Amino acid sequence: MAHQTHAYHMVDPSPWPLTGATAALLLTSGLAMWFHYNSTTLMTLGLLTTLMTMMQWWRDIVRESTFQGHHTMPVQKGLRYGMILFITSEVFFFIGFFWAFYHSSLAPTPELGGSWPPTGIHPLNPFEVPLLNTAVLLASGVTITWAHHSLMAANRNQSIQALTITVTLGLYFTALQAMEYYEAPFTIADGVYGSTFFVATGFHGLHVIIGSTFLIVCLLRLIKFHFTTAHHFGFEAAAWYWHFVDVVWLFLYISIYWWG
Repeated sequence: MAHQTHAYHMVDPSPWPLTGATAALLLTSGLAMWFHYNSTTLMTLGLLTTLMTMMQWWRDIVRESTFQGHHTMPVQKGLRYGMILFITSEVFFFIGFFWAFYHSSLAPTPELGGSWPPTGIHPLNPFEVPLLNTAVLLASGVTITWAHHSLMAANRNQSIQALTITVTLGLYFTALQAMEYYEAPFTIADGVYGSTFFVATGFHGLHVIIGSTFLIVCLLRLIKFHFTTAHHFGFEAAAWYWHFVDVVWLFLYISIYWWG
């Protein structure tokens, strides 16, 4: 590395991909154990390993980018392409759920009573909590854009303020979603309606939790002066991800809550 003649970052050997893969295996196996045998030991171990990996891997990346200066412009360009491809893969992930929903709803089978929602299912009112959640997420899209523009304008106080509001709105959305699930008059076991509803909205809820975590880390880094007007791709990637979560929710709201 002392005689490096290019602008690319040769990453040092790291144990975190291995511990991350192990954590994912423990977490998925643990969830299955919890569902079938009501044992949370393996899931708790997987969750703790995931959190440990996240904290130490992110610490290493912050160290490389902010303090060691390894994230040069060509490296940042590669990170941008990587984030774009990741969000594209997430779009196709959700397309699968929408496909399942429309496949079942546009031509309901006799087993469903030939109607949609299926006979016996009482869907949620789209103009109550779902509409409030839509307003919350749209507002969070505005506040994260405000935070980004403030950061580029070197207005640190406004950026911190706007990002704090965004995180609060994200956590509020998750709380409302949990309340909605608790009070829903149907379950994931109620045929194809229950499974498509809970899998699509549940995975979106998981993405909101991931996005909120992403933004909380960015908020802590912003408070610690890690971002400048020209060097803040971590924040930019979080903003892209949050806008993706917003757009998916709009499609979910229109398709599953309102039209469905």
